[in-house]
Amino acid sequence: MIGSLGWPELLLILLVVLLVFGVGRISKVGSELGKGISAFREGVREGQESFDDKTKEVEEKKTDE
Repeated sequence: MIGSLGWPELLLILLVVLLVFGVGRISKVGSELGKGISAFREGVREGQESFDDKTKEVEEKKTDE
């Protein structure tokens, strides 16, 4: 079962992954993953700001009426 994986098993899996893909490819994948996460966070932040702006516009229109 996956719940029975301990540190030795995880280290063995990591070693096999490093041997199969190599350090260069693993670091490239990690770099691309970090860029993707940063872009996702930026998009979420921009979406939240846009939503907040629209909410303020609606509230201002309601108070003007």
